[in-house]
Amino acid sequence: MILEIQQLTYQYASRKTLCFPDIQLHAGEKILIVGPSGSGKSTFLNLLSGVLPSQDGSITLNGHNYKAQTRQQLDQLRANHIGIIFQSLNLIPYLSGFENAKLSLGFSEERRTNVSDISKSIMQLAEGLGLTSEILAKQPKAMSIGQQQRIAVIRALLGKPALILADEPTSALDPVATEQFMTELTRSIDPAKQAVIVVSHNPTLTPLFDRVVQIGEAT
Repeated sequence: MILEIQQLTYQYASRKTLCFPDIQLHAGEKILIVGPSGSGKSTFLNLLSGVLPSQDGSITLNGHNYKAQTRQQLDQLRANHIGIIFQSLNLIPYLSGFENAKLSLGFSEERRTNVSDISKSIMQLAEGLGLTSEILAKQPKAMSIGQQQRIAVIRALLGKPALILADEPTSALDPVATEQFMTELTRSIDPAKQAVIVVSHNPTLTPLFDRVVQIGEAT
């Protein structure tokens, strides 16, 4: 099992409490998280990534219980075991696509040891996602949104972190590009070692996932 979530809740200073479903996620699985605005989808991702400290309930990733970790240990756990595809992509504008893609290895020696040849690994992922070496040499401003998203995917997948988290990764794509992107993403993961959680408001993505988990209204 890669991830286990039990009785997880989060309460804001406003006293609004968000309650999240129990989840067991195994290698090779793809889960879609859906829910109305204000139900806590982004909060859920921040809890899973360790950015927000869990309050009640538990999150266990690859045998590491978040509550047993210090803040520094959580940061390292995230760097080693989680690849994040941000909605805003967070590419560095003055770096090339290739340089952006390899950034994740600079924060994790563990992921770095999983990559024997950085250039070869990036190119293999790039080819699977339909990117050429010419595109990798460009800065983000010279790429299309779809190309930028694929660079963000390579950065998240490089070094084979166990858990891939994606926040509305297809929000800027049309339906055809959305299906192509999600197909390419799922083809790029190692089903023996990795799993995917995607947060989206797009119901057309449902057939592309093994499970759909609904997050309810906040209380």
